[in-house]
Amino acid sequence: MRLVIFTEPQQGASHDDLRKVAQTAEASGYDGFFRSDHYLTMGGDGLPGPSDAWLTLAALAVQTSRIRLGTLVTSATFRLPGPLAIAVAQADQISGGRIEFGLGGGWFEAEHTAYGIPFPPVGERFDRLEEQLEIITGLWSTPLGRTYDFQGKHYQLNDSPALPKPAQAPRPPVIVGGHGKKRTPALAARFADEFNVPFSKVADIAPMYERVRAASTAIGRTTPPAFSAAAVLCVGRDDAEVKRRAAAIGREVDEMRENGGVVGTPDQAAEIIRAYASAGASRMFLQVLDLGDLDHIELVASAVAPQL
Repeated sequence: MRLVIFTEPQQGASHDDLRKVAQTAEASGYDGFFRSDHYLTMGGDGLPGPSDAWLTLAALAVQTSRIRLGTLVTSATFRLPGPLAIAVAQADQISGGRIEFGLGGGWFEAEHTAYGIPFPPVGERFDRLEEQLEIITGLWSTPLGRTYDFQGKHYQLNDSPALPKPAQAPRPPVIVGGHGKKRTPALAARFADEFNVPFSKVADIAPMYERVRAASTAIGRTTPPAFSAAAVLCVGRDDAEVKRRAAAIGREVDEMRENGGVVGTPDQAAEIIRAYASAGASRMFLQVLDLGDLDHIELVASAVAPQL
């Protein structure tokens, strides 16, 4: 089981906050540092304000040396596919090949209206996501010296030089995730290296993985994507410390546990993560909501990870 620290900077974080978390995660031995891609807080004032996911990761690419860096997930509504392919490829070059690319259709309407971003109906968002996945992976996989063309309903590319290329060959890993029963598994089977189920009860994730396996078989893909899950993290050395950390993020211990959170003492947290592994997950994205609590990150690395 690989462990990733997953952050939600829209809730309030400066780049310096994120740098400290990423560097602590790297020094502690985590597999990755990921962030969400949102422009509006979902509670609280969100100060100092939103930050751009790919600017953050490009900066962290030179402020870290080993840890994997990525989004869970970039919204296809935020960017055009060509410029996004360029930005991600450049970040991958800067990092020496440590970028992972999560892409989703977008869901939070308020952040779109707050910053003047069009928010089409859900069916069109899925259509745009599918075209973006095809375009971005197509640009990255086009051989040097050749051009790339695409004629879709929402995007058209003509004689693109398909540059720059990412450092990783053939491309950075692509992550697709969500709870959809039809289009999401189909997109994961077609494009993803990893399929992620976010914030679900452990008992509910195995059927979601199975839908992706079935969709992969249906298109002749012999090996399905790797499977991962995301869960809120709240671990303490004892029950009192668990409750203190829960209060700091405005959550209840029982509520987080009931909804699949990695919550409790180190032994309890390890047991929960092992349950995710038994359901099929090979990587856990641990949502850290108090970015100033670096001891929390170090505790999980020293007392939970060795049990896995």
